[in-house]
Amino acid sequence: MDAATKAKVKQDFQTHEADSGSSEVQIALLSKRIDELTEHLKSHLKDHSSRYGLIKMVSARRKLLDYLSRKDVKSYNQVIKRLKLRR
Repeated sequence: MDAATKAKVKQDFQTHEADSGSSEVQIALLSKRIDELTEHLKSHLKDHSSRYGLIKMVSARRKLLDYLSRKDVKSYNQVIKRLKLRR
């Protein structure tokens, strides 16, 4: 993911102007990376090391979503809806 895409995702999910590490931003960035890696794996079926990385990213996103659902249900529901994640 290039810097411009990363900056746009951060800007879209920030809770305040200087926010770069909130759960919402981290979940959005992980989701973008997961989408890109999923596309890569569709054409490179035998890339098992990338598949392992994908599984780790999905697990990290799941943990962040669980944390966000415990701390702020309203924000959790907004993130789920905006990223079109199943839950």
